[in-house]
Amino acid sequence: MKFLAALFASLSVIAASPALAEPARSRGDVRAVAPAMEKYKRDVVLDAVWKRPGLNARDRSVVTLAALIARNQTDEMAEYVGVALDSGVKPSEISEIITHLAFYAGWGNAMAAVAVTKDVFGALKIGGDQLAAASPALLALNEAAEADRAKRVGDMFGAVFPGVTQYTTDVLFRDLWLRPALAPRDRSLVTVSALVATGQTAQLSGHINIGMNNGLKQEEIAEALTHLAFYVGWPNVFSAMPVAKDAFEKRPR
Repeated sequence: MKFLAALFASLSVIAASPALAEPARSRGDVRAVAPAMEKYKRDVVLDAVWKRPGLNARDRSVVTLAALIARNQTDEMAEYVGVALDSGVKPSEISEIITHLAFYAGWGNAMAAVAVTKDVFGALKIGGDQLAAASPALLALNEAAEADRAKRVGDMFGAVFPGVTQYTTDVLFRDLWLRPALAPRDRSLVTVSALVATGQTAQLSGHINIGMNNGLKQEEIAEALTHLAFYVGWPNVFSAMPVAKDAFEKRPR
């Protein structure tokens, strides 16, 4: 927990927790208003959910950050950036998660995350040399899969929405998704988490399939939804579960 401890020390916040060191001020604030909520966070979220074997702490950090950014919930973001760093998420990967979500959760939400993360990186002396390059050499493109995707989207929407269709191809799938600082499997985990977090179930089936093609397992996606229930609410997860179940059942065996 070196990053989290250093962060709280730099921000003059007392850190103490056996599970995920969280600000004592935060616990006290919650206890003063909703003591049962503080108990659930300690006993269920931190000491149970975060320790479930279906996802490791690194993946849970990625899921949590994606949800917080997508929902523009910056109050806890500094804490969870510290948790992510302690769990093995690199500064370059956090940078890339924010960049990715500018397209999938909106520029404003990403800019809010930039403001919080800038302070965290500054407190921890994380410099530009540890961040993702603006214009790196891209990963290899699966030409056949991308041609199929582009044709399907083009056939559905190209004649009516040519701008969106072209940018989807040129900027998202031939650039953003090929940036090497975040593995395709992790980009899919970020995207699925953000879609669930914002109730965008219409896009979920396609991105679950992309995610599984990128190496995400059905069990990992299911566990991500379990984790997200506590961070984005039961209704969003229950709306996502039928879509995810249908996508799982339609996958070739």
